[in-house]
Amino acid sequence: MPSVTHEALVELFKNRPTLAAEMLQDALGQPVPAFTEARVVSSDLTEILPSDRRADVIVVLLVGEQERPAMAIVVEVQLGMDPEKPYSWPVYVTQTRARHRCPTRLLVVAIDAEIARWCARPIDTGHPGLTLMPLVLGPEGVPVVTDAAQAAAAPEVVVLSAMAHGQGEAAEAIGAAFLAAVAGLDDERRAVYWDLVLSSLNAAARRTLEAIMKSGYEFQSEFARSYVAKGRDEGRKEGRLAGLLEAKAQDVLAVLEARGLEIPAEVRERVLASTDLAELDRWIRRAASVGDARELFATTGS
Repeated sequence: MPSVTHEALVELFKNRPTLAAEMLQDALGQPVPAFTEARVVSSDLTEILPSDRRADVIVVLLVGEQERPAMAIVVEVQLGMDPEKPYSWPVYVTQTRARHRCPTRLLVVAIDAEIARWCARPIDTGHPGLTLMPLVLGPEGVPVVTDAAQAAAAPEVVVLSAMAHGQGEAAEAIGAAFLAAVAGLDDERRAVYWDLVLSSLNAAARRTLEAIMKSGYEFQSEFARSYVAKGRDEGRKEGRLAGLLEAKAQDVLAVLEARGLEIPAEVRERVLASTDLAELDRWIRRAASVGDARELFATTGS
């Protein structure tokens, strides 16, 4: 049975049909034809073969008003070494090519480096000259997304970035960038993506996101709600205003630092000197999206 991680990665490519083409071109340097639409099509390949043949995702790039197929991309998410894949992947490619009558690529997504190397091995079909070279998107090929604007424009890419690089040095910046994408997501995607990002990040990056969640955000994800409830409960038990003020001030600075923003001395001093909990909560939320630390103190907006 497919794991939660496997299904979550599959959903990223279904939710953003252009993602497969973007990863082929931008991450792997593979040429992709100009297209007017990327469409997820049926991945059931059992029309000719009696056995069950179902790829994870098949995306067809269409051109013009007549929606002519320009390229098909078979996306396979691989979390382990499966000896059956060298036999099924060539079938997926040839069957998809026959169905849609267009060039077809195999894109294998593996967030573990060792698995990615295994997936990239050439597959000798036994026919002279017919060797399939899987195009593998491993962790080193996944972009490190730390820019808020990029994250907002492509939420699935920043989620993929968190899954691939969430244990590294860029984890806090990736998490902060993801915050910019939250507002534009529907409830279902917000819940799923929050869980994926939070479960992928290291402890320090989680703490940064915890600070923002405690500041008054309301999220759909059960994982996120548990952190909010925990934070509120701890706040009630602590009952000491000075401790809460200091913690929230440090949260503001932590978010700014995680995003790589320079914090002038006067900004740091003003944040640490604040005695207004509501003001600090407002600054925590702003810290996730401002382009300059001084913008925390703007008199308009939230």
